[in-house]
Amino acid sequence: MLQEITDFLHHHISVAYGDVVVTVLLLLLIAICSFAGYYVCKRILEFVEKIIARSETEWDDDLLNSRFLSAVSQLAPALVVKWMLPGFFAKTPDSVHILSIVTSIYILATVVYMITIFNSNLYNAFARRPRLNRLAVKGIVQMLNLITIALGIIIALSIIVGKTPIAILTALGASAAVLSLVFKDTIMGFVASIQLSVNDMVNVGDWIVVDKYGANGSVLTISLTTVKVCNWDNSISTIPPYALVSESFKNYRNMQKVGARRVERSVYIDINSVGYCSPDTLGRLSDRGWLGETTVEQASSTVNLRLFRDYLMSYLRQRPDIRKDTTLMVRQLQPTTQGLPVQLYFFSSVTKWEDFEAIQADVFDHVYASVKEFGLSLFQSPAGSDFSHMS
Repeated sequence: MLQEITDFLHHHISVAYGDVVVTVLLLLLIAICSFAGYYVCKRILEFVEKIIARSETEWDDDLLNSRFLSAVSQLAPALVVKWMLPGFFAKTPDSVHILSIVTSIYILATVVYMITIFNSNLYNAFARRPRLNRLAVKGIVQMLNLITIALGIIIALSIIVGKTPIAILTALGASAAVLSLVFKDTIMGFVASIQLSVNDMVNVGDWIVVDKYGANGSVLTISLTTVKVCNWDNSISTIPPYALVSESFKNYRNMQKVGARRVERSVYIDINSVGYCSPDTLGRLSDRGWLGETTVEQASSTVNLRLFRDYLMSYLRQRPDIRKDTTLMVRQLQPTTQGLPVQLYFFSSVTKWEDFEAIQADVFDHVYASVKEFGLSLFQSPAGSDFSHMS
């Protein structure tokens, strides 16, 4: 049919430069048809967009949004041109060769653009869902976009030089070593992003500590080449993803998930103060209820440090902000030249930093204030004022 239109025009236009006039008319007809195709495609896609907006599922709204549909509509005029050019100029293909190449490259660029938009929409869809936004998919999406663009460039080169993409890839094989060196970080980042995602090692929002890079804070983004961490002093640390795979780091996600944060802290008792309590001390402790179920008679033969440890265990068990279903103990550690360490080991039921520090401080404020009631003394290195009192 298209060739018949061409023959009809050539037969009825016999003026000077008739071939040029026919060519211009045919190109004008192609342009009109391409604009008409764009208009029709856009109207159809607007109708599709309304159907998507009315559907109950939200995934189609995220993946097939107006930006993606707009990219699809841009494909219509190029397809019309690609279809009509060979039909109108079948007998003189060389005259429109360049235009055909440009059209093919435009179609290819539009397809690449559509794929990258779809990948970005997929990432945004994951980011909007609380159960999926922690997955490290940003690096994977970025790598998919890079692969799509690279394949698009290779196919575009094959269209320009008139060779197959395999031939272009073969030619590029000689420079593979250089390309691997240039894109080393990108390749390593892509592999690391997959490992981080598959093994669920780190997600956006996790609190991580990477001592080597001075990072201690919440993960902001996980991209193809960097992991950004907002430290607690509001500074930003940038870490390569492969460093989190090849090296050790600490992730506090499980602590936040379980809702139990550990306290492991010691006070140092002066060993010289360890002994038996006097009757007055025992009477005072009994009146306060600090001996628990131990009678004064039993306590008189019990070392004051044991009474103090038993009291601290009872005190910790009574606090509502301390988990009782986890490890809870007050224990002695190996004596040191600074005294005898008595360690409190328990888990707070609050993981928020400010509240956790307040609970920890309250517990040890009480420890420091109550230790002397058992006739014990905390070890403290003498200061200048202590030596002045000795003179």
